[in-house]
Amino acid sequence: MNKMIKSNKEKMERISRKDINLLIGKKFKVLDKGFVMLVDYMGDDNSVVQAARTSYGNGTKRLRNEEGLIRYLLRNQHTTPFEMVELKFFAKMPLFVARQWVRHRTASINEYSGRYSEMLDDYYVPALKDIQAQSKSNKQGREEGILSYKLKSEFQKEVVKTTEEAYEIYRRYIDAGVAKELARIVLPVNVYTQWYWKANLHNVLHFLDLRMDPHAQLEIRKYADAMAGIVKKVVPITYKAFEDFMFNGITLSSKEQKALGSIMDGEDLYRACEGVGLMLRKDDGSRIKNGEGPEFLKKLENIRRRE
Repeated sequence: MNKMIKSNKEKMERISRKDINLLIGKKFKVLDKGFVMLVDYMGDDNSVVQAARTSYGNGTKRLRNEEGLIRYLLRNQHTTPFEMVELKFFAKMPLFVARQWVRHRTASINEYSGRYSEMLDDYYVPALKDIQAQSKSNKQGREEGILSYKLKSEFQKEVVKTTEEAYEIYRRYIDAGVAKELARIVLPVNVYTQWYWKANLHNVLHFLDLRMDPHAQLEIRKYADAMAGIVKKVVPITYKAFEDFMFNGITLSSKEQKALGSIMDGEDLYRACEGVGLMLRKDDGSRIKNGEGPEFLKKLENIRRRE
């Protein structure tokens, strides 16, 4: 019986790896001319379990099944076993996306060099639906439903015009003998670059948690979404735990926990919040728009939506 179970498990692992291997080299389109591609990977869900179980040793009474163990590890932030899995991507993205992406410093990166090679004659033009106004509530974001079609169209045409003019200047001075490393400074940040990006699973999940968030810039969010689809197929059990405990999870501060406890005991929302210092109103009675109090209200609203 044990041999049969082991044989079936090995068969499932072979099928799983075959499916994953079909992903390698496949380009997933992002934006107008960008893409994300899995180049290679090392390990899977079993690798996480294998690494974690070295901590048990002989004689350990409490063992868990693979899914339960992975969920336990992620839920309790035991991150080292997830570092045993690595993924290497090849991606093409606009420079401004790359500069946001590179802030995740726990990865190995090798980028296309504008010193050795001519910069790509590819540039990003946002779709009309993605051209939005500056958000009034988020200093670094955008919001929908304000800009006219005329203004969006004008901006889109200006992006094309100025980028093509800049690239013509770049080419002209390259041909005239100016060094590539210097000529490139006339190019705008919507020009595409590309790189190899390799990180362990722990840091990949951290990247996805931040960059798939609705507050992240739309363009890098699309790259994170594409990568998430790949990660989900490489480590399906881990990815499900990531969705449950990290991406869709909600963290409560000690103040928020106290306020929530008071609310559950029947205390008024405003009294409960202000009683622990989560201010919701100004002295004149008007509602505070930003801060710990309003953020706690948003968490409560999200919890209610999921019920």
